[in-house]
Amino acid sequence: MVLQQLKTILKKAFSQAGFNQIEPKMIVSNRPDLCDYQSDSCFMLAKQLHQNPWDIAQKVLLELQKDKGNETIFAKIDIVRPGFLNFTLADQFLTNCVERMLTQPKFGLEVPNKQETYVLDYGGPNVAKPLHVGHLRSAIVGESVKRIIEWYGHKVISDVHLGDYGLQIGQVIYGAILDHKQPKDLTLQYLDTIYPKMSALSKTDEVVKEKCAQITKELQEGNAEYKEYWKAIVSISKADIARIYDYLDVHFDYWLGESDSYQDIPALEKYLNDRSLLYTSQGARVMDIAEDTDKKEMPPLLFQKSNGAYLYATTDFATIWQRIRDWDPDHILYFTDIRQAQHFESVFRACKKAGLIQNGRPQLEFCGFGTVNGVDGKPFKTRAGDSPKLDSLFRQVKEVFMGIKESNKQASQEDLDKIVNAIIKFADLQNAKERDYIFDIQKFSNIVGKTGPYILYTYLRVKNILMSNTIDNHNQSGIIYNEIDRKLRLELLKYFTIMPVAMETKSPSVICDYVYNLCTVTNSFYESNRISTLENLQQKQDWCVLLACVEKVMHQLFHIIGMEAPSVM
Repeated sequence: MVLQQLKTILKKAFSQAGFNQIEPKMIVSNRPDLCDYQSDSCFMLAKQLHQNPWDIAQKVLLELQKDKGNETIFAKIDIVRPGFLNFTLADQFLTNCVERMLTQPKFGLEVPNKQETYVLDYGGPNVAKPLHVGHLRSAIVGESVKRIIEWYGHKVISDVHLGDYGLQIGQVIYGAILDHKQPKDLTLQYLDTIYPKMSALSKTDEVVKEKCAQITKELQEGNAEYKEYWKAIVSISKADIARIYDYLDVHFDYWLGESDSYQDIPALEKYLNDRSLLYTSQGARVMDIAEDTDKKEMPPLLFQKSNGAYLYATTDFATIWQRIRDWDPDHILYFTDIRQAQHFESVFRACKKAGLIQNGRPQLEFCGFGTVNGVDGKPFKTRAGDSPKLDSLFRQVKEVFMGIKESNKQASQEDLDKIVNAIIKFADLQNAKERDYIFDIQKFSNIVGKTGPYILYTYLRVKNILMSNTIDNHNQSGIIYNEIDRKLRLELLKYFTIMPVAMETKSPSVICDYVYNLCTVTNSFYESNRISTLENLQQKQDWCVLLACVEKVMHQLFHIIGMEAPSVM
């Protein structure tokens, strides 16, 4: 809303000054002591036209000053050498912007006219083993990006894409057979013990390793006995996975898995053979995906092993085939460990070479993320050396938070669960998704600093003020009373700057940074201005409307990053 309005004014002035060669930019000022917004577009134009940026800025400034309508929008427009255009908003305009945010859909955010369809592949856990810390980022980053895209009005189709046909299934089935267990005898507790046992055994016993691989292959080929074991394993695992994801408020439209893609492999294979894209190499079926511009060797995509088994590349290839056929998406996004970048590069190339991408649709995007590390800087582990189960992490975070101060122990179970979610999610999402980060439970559970509890506490503080005072949204004075009042209003307007960046980059961290900064300014505002004791009723009313806007924006952004406020803290 605001930023677009300012850009339109600037573009008109450039045009009237005779400069139509560029689309002028307007940004939030990095020198708030000088102005509110700033443009450096005169430099770009000067370079293009071989002119002095100061001369260009003067001509644009003259056009801005000619337009009498700008007098109600800007308190001051000036230029600073060597050619910056600086803009300071008028108080009335600034207060009106905040008031409009309260009443307009999405606070006045400009959204695309055309709705596009996004398929999001996140979660991606393997069945037969419990969810651990390594599964955390895919779920909560993917869920947050889904909510960002939905906020922009697009259609999102989310798929958990379970790993339900891999080697771990063969290992569990063989272990169950050795233990003389039938499918009906399998339990979650049994799966938790038999998988690590058989996984370790497969690494030391070549016979066991080969037997597990053979069972996996025969399962994929339709072996009826193994199919019954598979059904039991998937059913047990899926129920537990769904329980964990429900706790994290992570949800999917589809619970499909690798196994579902197998029905599409024959059609995809025929399609590729008809176009002579597959050939035999050392008994395996492969597809060349190298390009002339490659600076390093790109090996062929392995479609089918020499023993007839299919791989992850095959099932991901077939899954894209299915998604294009069934959902006709504009975009398909994958949220996995960044170490899988090479794998998805191969699959994406294969899809393009096969002609599955038509006129740039769908756009295939790999959204890789880094690892969750402990305070030692290494991947987060338990004392036993393995990745802690998410159930264990939830309990540990809850215990640490309750131990910080005595009053935390008095919180209800529902509130504690909301706080645990906020601690975990804000700790994770505040980091650029591509980077590793250190998960320090003690630090992130504290109410001081860039933490989930600090964010929640600020929000509840604002809620309490609003509950204690009556608000009339239609009775604003247009006055800005002090510098922190102005600073908070300008911070609210940054919403229109950060949301497009979060959408374009698919980065929840951009929103987390904004929420933290908004909370910091809000706390300063609260400390500087004791609203409840104000005798000036108009001033109290103005500030309550301001805080109502803060509360509304924070509440929505909480939802986007998957947080929910407790009743008290």
